[in-house]
Amino acid sequence: MPRPKSDFESLYPCDFYTPEELLENEQMYTVYEIARLLQGLDPDASIDEGVEDILLDWAIPWIMRNADELLIAEPPTEEEPGYYGLKTETDE
Repeated sequence: MPRPKSDFESLYPCDFYTPEELLENEQMYTVYEIARLLQGLDPDASIDEGVEDILLDWAIPWIMRNADELLIAEPPTEEEPGYYGLKTETDE
């Protein structure tokens, strides 16, 4: 159920990292690693499965919104996720 803004002690702008701020030029990341990075965590940080599911709810739309600035690579095996990376001028 919606709540009035006055119910909250503090309100913050809904800012997200840009791909350039989040990703290294020469690296490729899984959606799970991007989810961690969006929360300020190390890409290989160990987190609870339930927390990871919540983080994916943020990462998947972020990837879709920034698709024009990203590259995708096939997963190494069928059991692994694909990889995303920052598109640079040399990649075009």
